[in-house]
Amino acid sequence: MQAGEVDAVIDAAHGNVFLLAGAKRALSEAGGEPANGLLAALPGRDYLRLLGEFELVALASGQVLYQPGERIGHVYFPNDAVVSLMVVLELKALQVGLVGPEGMVGVPLALGAERASVRAMVQGAGMALRMKAASFREQLEHCIALQRELQRYAYVTLLQARQTAGCSLFHQVEERLAYWLLMAHDRMRAGSQKITHELLADMLGVRRVGVTNAAGNLQRRGLIKYHRGDVRVLDRKGLEAAACSCYRTVKALTG
Repeated sequence: MQAGEVDAVIDAAHGNVFLLAGAKRALSEAGGEPANGLLAALPGRDYLRLLGEFELVALASGQVLYQPGERIGHVYFPNDAVVSLMVVLELKALQVGLVGPEGMVGVPLALGAERASVRAMVQGAGMALRMKAASFREQLEHCIALQRELQRYAYVTLLQARQTAGCSLFHQVEERLAYWLLMAHDRMRAGSQKITHELLADMLGVRRVGVTNAAGNLQRRGLIKYHRGDVRVLDRKGLEAAACSCYRTVKALTG
């Protein structure tokens, strides 16, 4: 793009940034490596064909992309945002998956379903490429490489959910908290993450006092620093040792 030209339009009401045609064309011509791992795995010509259907959007922490039972209107390929997938039972929620730059939010569409089965809520603010559901289905039908990558990724998300089911039943809160902090740390490019005790409690499906005690223990051991919703990992190896075996299991199975 030339200096002084308009590259994007910002929707201040919803925090979305939309690339204009010229900016998309410039990105295509530049041949830059996609920030999202799923897209980066595609052949260049397939990625460039998809690029014209994407909108670049800014996702805000706490933003709900869809609720269980809602029709999925868009799929999201995070660049540096992180999204929690949460099973909602009555007034309680349990995190069963995390989606970051390695994946996509909206996998049910790739499997032939139209409605969400979980709450998709932004845990770490950042940018993502968004595509309308109708456009995604059309592109998926004609892109074998995208089909292959999403089949593999759907298997990864299934493994995460299965591991979480056992983890929630058999492992202690402190171990589980260390596990999910590591999962988030793997996906976040910033040095720290913003997350409240309330959200942590929802993610783990426990009372807030349980999260307070667990986070306090990890902090006293010098593994993390937690202050006013800001979590920073200080000792990565120590946190891995404090986590339950689920972290190592998921890493080994998903690569």
